[in-house]
Amino acid sequence: MTDSSRTPTRVAHRNLPMLLLRAREKMMERFRPLITAHGLTEQQWRVIRALNESGPLEPRQISDLCTISSPSMAGVLARMEALGLVTKERFADDQRRVLVTLTKKSHQLVKAISKELEARYKALEAEVGPEVVERVYQAIDDLLAGLE
Repeated sequence: MTDSSRTPTRVAHRNLPMLLLRAREKMMERFRPLITAHGLTEQQWRVIRALNESGPLEPRQISDLCTISSPSMAGVLARMEALGLVTKERFADDQRRVLVTLTKKSHQLVKAISKELEARYKALEAEVGPEVVERVYQAIDDLLAGLE
């Protein structure tokens, strides 16, 4: 007698969320040592990158860009403010709203990290080819645009 509960159900599509998580982890293996060597957590670095690229933002905008939940974001920003990495300023016309800005210390960290960061991206391109990296960027941009 065959136990049908042991027969795997075939799913037509590959597990895209798992593949993306695996790719993310492989990428972070390259960059995590650089980030931690500068005393930053991955979340702190994501916030710094987002603010460096976008300029001052509200916490909910940072949460969206960095995929950090709002409750976690409050703690991350509080720690970053205590470390002198960001400043928070209330809007004059709405005291409930806050604008988060990078400090000089964070800008100096970006400058210090950027050379090695670029070297690691160049090494990635040397391993898999710049065309592959560009195709991945394009595919992810297209996927996100289609989902938003």
